[in-house]
Amino acid sequence: MEQRRIEGKSHWYHETQSNAWAQDVLPLVPEAAHVEDRFLLDLPIPEEALFPFQSWLHPARQLAHILFPPHVQQNPMNTFSAYERMSTALTVAQVCGVQRLCNHYAARLAPLPGPDSSRESNHRLAQITQYARQLASSPAVIDARARQHLDDVGLTVWDSVLISQIVGFVGFQARVVAVFQAFLGQPVRWVPGLDMQPFAPAPPFAAAEATWHPAHVAVAFHLANAEQQACLSHPQPVAELQRLAPVLAHEPALLSLLATLITSALRTGMPQNASPLATLLTARINGSVACFNEQAQRSPECAAFIATLRQDEREIQQWERRHPVERITLQAIQWLTRAPDRFSDVQFSALSEHDFSSEQAINLLSWCGLCGWLNRLKIALGETH
Repeated sequence: MEQRRIEGKSHWYHETQSNAWAQDVLPLVPEAAHVEDRFLLDLPIPEEALFPFQSWLHPARQLAHILFPPHVQQNPMNTFSAYERMSTALTVAQVCGVQRLCNHYAARLAPLPGPDSSRESNHRLAQITQYARQLASSPAVIDARARQHLDDVGLTVWDSVLISQIVGFVGFQARVVAVFQAFLGQPVRWVPGLDMQPFAPAPPFAAAEATWHPAHVAVAFHLANAEQQACLSHPQPVAELQRLAPVLAHEPALLSLLATLITSALRTGMPQNASPLATLLTARINGSVACFNEQAQRSPECAAFIATLRQDEREIQQWERRHPVERITLQAIQWLTRAPDRFSDVQFSALSEHDFSSEQAINLLSWCGLCGWLNRLKIALGETH
């Protein structure tokens, strides 16, 4: 990927995370908390332009309200507070660097009462923040030790599922907002100090037969509530969620809406092989061997590309140079996956000038964001071997 440098301000960073910058720093934007559309954050898009995307925008908007309600009921099994939810969302938004999201979650976090100042509370919040930052920026580094750190500070299985869903959702939201901003031709503002996400290490992808196994205890049917039992009573029809569903059933409302997103019109009407290519490349970048192998089994027509993706980044770049037609699509996917803050109308227009209509380009790129969410769920909630 060719890198472009577009400078901006990091005014929504916490003080300890701020970058030194010679220009005046803009103040927090308090009105960013008050938006009608909690998913697209009131982007100025004509309603008729959004009409083709309602099958997945509607559940995405519902998820934004369920994940971040005005009041959170805590109990011994669900200990994640409203402050921790919003702080996690802001951490992910900062990693993605999409300023509209950072303004929104910073403004919503500001008035919330924080945890007490005890050493235990500070340690808990530090571990949550570190985990969210790692899962958002370099998901391949998450392992059993990272999960144990959450357990050590008092997070339950329910909490672990919730934090993973929040990280996945906000990463998806950031990329969708970046896509629509590019569609509108809005300029991007690159924040100094944010690195582009690297490709995950190649060696684990050599294990073509590796499969995913949950790291957390699944919901026991005899202990489940009515909503959970409804999720567990029927086989999961969504291929991407079949193994995940028993763990995600700890939060059944989130599981149901995620399934609706996956089965929406996101992948319909695509040019040949576009969706499998996006799924494979996104999993390779993020380090989800399980998602990669599952898609590889469903896409024998992509055998040559699959073999290349199992190798290191240099081999992938050489493959792109030999396939200039596919390169346009792959470059757009890489920019959005690795650096959503730098995704611009340059990459979007390249797709639109290729074989994609604007509607197809938006769907494909939004599907990439959803794949990133699924990649992170597989990495966060289980092991692949």
